Amino acid sequence: MAETTAAVATAEKKAGERIISYVDAGIEALREEMRLNPMIFYIGQGIGPRGGNWTQTKGLWAEFGEERMKDCPIAELGQTGIGVGAALVGAHPVVDIVFLDFLLEAMSQIVQQASLIHYVSNGHFKVPLVIRAAWGDIRSAGPHHSHSFYSYFMHIPGLKVVTPSTPYDVKGLFKTALREENPVMFLEHKALYNSKGPVPTEEYLIPFGKSVTRREGKDVTVVAVGQMVFRALEAADILGEAGNLDRSH
Repeated sequence: MAETTAAVATAEKKAGERIISYVDAGIEALREEMRLNPMIFYIGQGIGPRGGNWTQTKGLWAEFGEERMKDCPIAELGQTGIGVGAALVGAHPVVDIVFLDFLLEAMSQIVQQASLIHYVSNGHFKVPLVIRAAWGDIRSAGPHHSHSFYSYFMHIPGLKVVTPSTPYDVKGLFKTALREENPVMFLEHKALYNSKGPVPTEEYLIPFGKSVTRREGKDVTVVAVGQMVFRALEAADILGEAGNLDRSH
């Protein structure tokens, strides 16, 4: 996987020379928001001293301790239920399911509770909850750990679904998710965790619902998310070199 610095959007090119990884951008966003908001806590499997399966919480246990970094057993339904309940009484939990595949174990809490409560209460109750999971295939992950059904959640009223492509996206969108009053599915492609790109040191947020043009042209429009953004750009390069695409735009 090529580094994302070859295909960042115009906004990212203004970020300066600091290059960090996709996973470190998430850690940085979480650390900054946890320092700002004492009501944020994190609950997930293996996210304690070892820092998670993807090192996605590396260093946070040492800084915030077990009161705010809650290392839980394999109990997706239970930990998601804890997150929904805590959100309803004023906390802002992040529930880390680790693998997207096992969100299926927590569907009743996600679909029947978190996404519905705002509507059935006529907006009286908020559920400021972030559900985090990794999706997509990587080598040796196995069929039970490689699903990509993130689009399912886009059809559930009340859920906001985020699938960042670059480190710049990760930090800006994660910070926005951690300030959202209702549930957000923050879903990261496993193959991107080690990719790198520019991320500014100054504060920034990326609003939900905005697209980014990675490359302009006049021949065809391709819409992609996650890792497929880079596959689409690679395909455009190959076709351009073959003379089938206009490379002047």
